[in-house]
Amino acid sequence: MTIHSTGELRFVPAQQDDALAQPLLAELAVEYATRYNGSEAGVMQWLRGYPAAEFDAPGGGMLIGVLGERPVTGGAFRRFGPVDGMETAELKRIWTDSGYRRRGLGRALLAALEAEIVSRGYQRIYLTTGDRQPEAEALYAACGYVRLQEPLPYDGETYAVAFIKDL
Repeated sequence: MTIHSTGELRFVPAQQDDALAQPLLAELAVEYATRYNGSEAGVMQWLRGYPAAEFDAPGGGMLIGVLGERPVTGGAFRRFGPVDGMETAELKRIWTDSGYRRRGLGRALLAALEAEIVSRGYQRIYLTTGDRQPEAEALYAACGYVRLQEPLPYDGETYAVAFIKDL
């Protein structure tokens, strides 16, 4: 995986269990538990419910955005499959530390993930998000993702709000 850099922010490849990913996943668990009335432990178990191998190359990947030595944003992708004949990656776990929001880090993260996804031969990106995350919806729309009327059919987890972007 390529290391992407944007000014002081640099993106490094990681795996779900890497130390760099842990602070972001822990805060993500707190945020989701608060927004969706769950427990932090339950959300963390759910976050780790995906086999880590789904986010490994060549079909997947994870990038952590680091300022200095501090992880401040991160996200992952995995193979979703063909959608309308186009190879499609699915974004997962897009997150920015609450102390670093509104600085363009989410946009930089999406750009770095998209570049990595393109380098893997994908032609389209798909994602779903919960219905209590208007900031995420606004970010995806601002970055060229098109909101779908409903999520695509899938055997795994899906959420009420779905977006797609052709690369």
